[in-house]
Amino acid sequence: MSSQGLGGGIGVTSGFTRLCKGLAVVLISGHVILHVFPSFISYLALIPARTIPFAWNLITAGYVEQHVIGVILSTIGLLFIGRLLEPVWGSKEFLKFIFVVNFLTSVCVFVTAIAMYYITTQENYLQVLFCSLYIYTPLSGFHGVLAGFLVGIKQMFPDQDISPLKIKAKWIASLFLLPCIAVCFIVPESAPYLPTILFGTYTSWIYLRYLQKKPETNLRGDPSDEFSFSTFFPKFLRPVIDPIASIFGRLLCGRSEASTDAKGYMLGGGGAALPGSDPAEASRRRERGARALEERLAAERLAAGASNEDHLSHKDAAENV
Repeated sequence: MSSQGLGGGIGVTSGFTRLCKGLAVVLISGHVILHVFPSFISYLALIPARTIPFAWNLITAGYVEQHVIGVILSTIGLLFIGRLLEPVWGSKEFLKFIFVVNFLTSVCVFVTAIAMYYITTQENYLQVLFCSLYIYTPLSGFHGVLAGFLVGIKQMFPDQDISPLKIKAKWIASLFLLPCIAVCFIVPESAPYLPTILFGTYTSWIYLRYLQKKPETNLRGDPSDEFSFSTFFPKFLRPVIDPIASIFGRLLCGRSEASTDAKGYMLGGGGAALPGSDPAEASRRRERGARALEERLAAERLAAGASNEDHLSHKDAAENV
């Protein structure tokens, strides 16, 4: 495995995929539309109290940024992280991941907002006031999917170093959540963004853990221990997290993760384990991801070297003339 970090050795503008560029145009266009027609926010953003008659908000909200800084950060994150994940997953799966995570995140935010409103109707006035304001707040932005991208990096490149931070990629999703939570306590105005980020992280893990289909094996999910839910937490907390996570695992897939790891996925009732369903297959997928990253970095270095040689040859020719 290359020692090259994820953040180093990559041209600043090279390697952006066509799909990511197209999605970046969608994000920028959505912001421009809201800037030109501010009233459209009621039809495009997720307003929990008005979502039922405008159900398409569950899809459109994730692609609409209300603020300039939001569209800048989302576009940069999409382009740079997308060129890491899309070559490994493929364009179709990459687009499917974005759509599923965005939709599930919006659904979770909507359900949580409505539930909190009804739960607090019997509580004190300030709680009721806060939840009443929240369910009428336009919620939108790509930050839930960006949080999900970090989970994808954790899965595919866990042992790669993040330059210049000098941390392993497997911790990037967890370390991203910590300052987000802290900022919400320091700057209360940023609190509406937190549920989207939290649900974006969790729903992306659920999708990659249980639902993502692998064309090479025709199986779903990543049952490896290295991608279990407890790996988002420090090691000393994992004995507490694992039993709780296993309960949700049984709810999601009908059997415990331990039984899946031990037996593999069974084909019909014959008891024959399908190939590639164990943690070894997940490790091979990560190795393929690392190789894809190394190949892309090598290609970009060769392209940069060829460009420099052409520049020097043209310069020498001009001097000779």
